Amino acid sequence: MARVLTPRAEDFPRWYQDLIAKAQLADNGPVRGTMVIRPVGYAIWERMQADMDARIKEQGVQNAYFPLFIPENYLRREADHVEGFSPELAVVTHAGGKELAEPLVVRPTSETVIGEFMAKWVDSYRDLPLLLNQWANVVRWELRPRTFLRTTEFLWQEGHTAHATEADAREHARDIHKNVYEAFMTEMLAIPVVPGRKTRGERFAGATNTMTVEAMMRDGKALQMGTSHELGQNFAKAFDITYSSADRTVEHAWTTSWGTSTRMLGGLIMVHGDDNGLRLPPRLAPIQVQIMVVKAGEGVAEAAAKLRDDLKTAGVRVKLDDRADIPFGRRAVDAELQGIPIRVEVGPRDLANGNAVVARRIDGTKSPIALAEVANAVVAALKADQQRLYDDALAFREEHTVDVKTLGEAIEASQTGWARVPWSAVGEAGEKEANGKAVTVRCLTRPDGTMPESDEEPGLVAYLGRSY
Repeated sequence: MARVLTPRAEDFPRWYQDLIAKAQLADNGPVRGTMVIRPVGYAIWERMQADMDARIKEQGVQNAYFPLFIPENYLRREADHVEGFSPELAVVTHAGGKELAEPLVVRPTSETVIGEFMAKWVDSYRDLPLLLNQWANVVRWELRPRTFLRTTEFLWQEGHTAHATEADAREHARDIHKNVYEAFMTEMLAIPVVPGRKTRGERFAGATNTMTVEAMMRDGKALQMGTSHELGQNFAKAFDITYSSADRTVEHAWTTSWGTSTRMLGGLIMVHGDDNGLRLPPRLAPIQVQIMVVKAGEGVAEAAAKLRDDLKTAGVRVKLDDRADIPFGRRAVDAELQGIPIRVEVGPRDLANGNAVVARRIDGTKSPIALAEVANAVVAALKADQQRLYDDALAFREEHTVDVKTLGEAIEASQTGWARVPWSAVGEAGEKEANGKAVTVRCLTRPDGTMPESDEEPGLVAYLGRSY
């Protein structure tokens, strides 16, 4: 295949931008830092959204929608929150040809506006838990934008919940973290993630605890794929979210928030992409199989259409490409770039032999398969290739993660991958030193990989690495 992308080994950032452009995933918007998500990219996002939405609803959460504009005073009610977001805020001072009496903030996240309405909607313990989620866009003014990874405007889901007890809030935040986010990343995106607890310095602004799922990209850097936050009673007190208990006392609620975004698309590209383009996990792929007429000939179009129908009957998402007037090589390159897991190629010569050629994007193999066996072969290949992507990504992460004993060793190892080091050898002072060298503590775990109850637990392990 002719080279259409900068090789990853030569220039990883250029490869990433090339792939996004050549695979027609997105384009730069007219305002610096914004992006236009093209139909190919948006179809992938829709698949992510649908699967994630179903998992969220299984946790008893309901979708709602809240305004894009937030009164500036809302953010100022929670001191840590406004301090954390101030550099990223887009503020509206004029509208309708007049200066506004109070500036409006374009939402960077919705804890404050949702907190205002939770206070309005919650009266009794019978109203709790209140479990809300919204799919929306947010704006955070980005100084160093990169498509999907860091953009001024991006798409996401943000969950916001209120609970009667701290224990219930904690359980919910952890259920989302494990049973929605971690499960989605591994089962749907075929991305192995390390679940852990953020350090005090890396917590979400206003949170008492932030849990993360971290993935390793193919350049050894880390990407935060999603976070779930325990907010304690900080926002409940700032917005007066109170309820009458069964004992008829007035109590402040305990709240959580959690979110994932189009950043997952960037992660998907950098974990699974290769020098020929994107490689989509079959469960995620909007088009799992593309039937391609190689060359027009007697009976070819009919055979291709029958294969399409057979695959549809087998539950496969399939597209028929019968554009014989467009060179086959060009169409095959486009399919490779866009990561379609399987191509089934049919031409006059194949048909004469009673075969079709099954080309698998994930492992690069091409095999002639009897027409009657194509559907079964494709279904088996899709299942195997989903697992192969996960296994390949996990093997890469393990090969590029080293166990060290000192902060200096961790910083050195972070230049090419991740380091696991005792948290006691780092601490808050060491974390600041690492930050000064563009290395961050991605998360804390127990030695067995489970989630700590506190970052004060003895024996915790810190993951350090460079990040996006």
